[in-house]
Amino acid sequence: MHENEIARIVVDICFQIHKKLGPGLLESVYEEILCYELRKRGLSYSRQKPIPVIWDEVKLEIGFRSDVIVENKVIVELKSVENITPVFPKIVLTYLRLTGLKLGLLVNFNVALIKDGIKRIVNGL
Repeated sequence: MHENEIARIVVDICFQIHKKLGPGLLESVYEEILCYELRKRGLSYSRQKPIPVIWDEVKLEIGFRSDVIVENKVIVELKSVENITPVFPKIVLTYLRLTGLKLGLLVNFNVALIKDGIKRIVNGL
């Protein structure tokens, strides 16, 4: 499955979650439901996966964690915040670079319309 197909599924799930539950819940609630829906669709994912930094050929485990990686191809960072600050997309891009993945989705559920809370971030796609 291509990154764009995975992203379409994730975005559809996020729309459904937001339509039913709306804004205001903890990120962990949205993450749990997203993963439940991914599992129902037969997609593999990993949650809170550590992202190491390689420096001078040394693997440094320094505390970076992606919220969800779907099919080992798309990083999904979930937020439930008042505003997406400029650093959040940069963090997702850094995760993409460190993992070698090409597509990330930054999803903020704390918005009136979920379409305003989804940002696509690419790394050479």
